[in-house]
Amino acid sequence: MIKFKLENSEYIELIKLLKVTNICGSGGEAKHVVNEGEVKRNGELENRKRAKLQVGDKIEVFNEIIIIE
Repeated sequence: MIKFKLENSEYIELIKLLKVTNICGSGGEAKHVVNEGEVKRNGELENRKRAKLQVGDKIEVFNEIIIIE
């Protein structure tokens, strides 16, 4: 489980989160992962690459869980 703390912002875009947590190595890879339906947000499929994630959101991707704090 990865805990990601939001600082200086109300949200982070999904593809940016995948990059900063090193789940994906690049923005292109992050977009591909989202397009392929590999990401769940709070238990539901998330297909918006720029979805605005906020405190309390739970992201599941590649058997990894990311909690936004």
